[in-house]
Amino acid sequence: MNTSLKPSETHSSPDTLPCLLIDMALSEDATDHDLTAQATIAEGMAGTARIVAKAVGVLSGSRTANEVFARVDAGISCRWLSKDGDHLTPGQIVAELTGPMASLLTAERTALNFLQHLSGIATATSYFVAAVDGLGCTIVDTRKTTPGMRHLEKQAVRHGGGSNHRMDLAGGMLIKENHIKASGSITDAVHACYALQDKTATNTWIEVECETMDEAREAIAVCPDIILLDNMTPEQVSEARALVPTSILLEASGNITLANARDYAQAGVDRIAIGAITHSAPALDLSMLVEAVEV
Repeated sequence: MNTSLKPSETHSSPDTLPCLLIDMALSEDATDHDLTAQATIAEGMAGTARIVAKAVGVLSGSRTANEVFARVDAGISCRWLSKDGDHLTPGQIVAELTGPMASLLTAERTALNFLQHLSGIATATSYFVAAVDGLGCTIVDTRKTTPGMRHLEKQAVRHGGGSNHRMDLAGGMLIKENHIKASGSITDAVHACYALQDKTATNTWIEVECETMDEAREAIAVCPDIILLDNMTPEQVSEARALVPTSILLEASGNITLANARDYAQAGVDRIAIGAITHSAPALDLSMLVEAVEV
């Protein structure tokens, strides 16, 4: 076992803005050639806008949305009344903006696309976190993310009260079914990971995915940092918990929903991995309302 790294530690992203992604989104929407704004808004018209929550949820993506407005027009001023991680209620004003009316409308959709998507992830995560509250179980994400948006989506998970599993393939060694088949056995796969650690002085954790109790027993014998119980019932998880020493982190995933998440937590897992919080979270309903300003 890797004793120099706690099993719960993960490779997480810095809280930096993905400026290239923002630029790509603005280019995709042709924000430099907004024909409707050009046709309908008088040159020099100023405006104000409010971003309003239309549903219960958790905010995420405010810094990204703020950067969208700034990149469309440095003359747009944003005042955020809520911060990422805050819980929102219907009708709540999230932000107030002022600036050129045409620029506000040009930036609106791209800013809201980021804000609604990321807030949806934070909201979905918060529901799972609430479901296991008080049981010492952590909700973590997976690598099932939108290409190019992983850092933002995993940041949204943290805003919702969850934690990040590995950020990328360099963030840890997760031995899954196909790795086991390629290596020959769980034992061989874990020993191969140990060997790579020794050869490269890699300071990371080793995790093994197990689909049966026999696989779990084999994994226990070679002592990885983490054992992942995949698609097991809460009863099977409870049986595994009795066998797995506390020095090995126990994780569960697969067919876990809001309805049964607490059952898995009560069965004794240290954390639950939920792919749906990133790949299937519905967007949070937010809108932007503008008004013209007399100048």
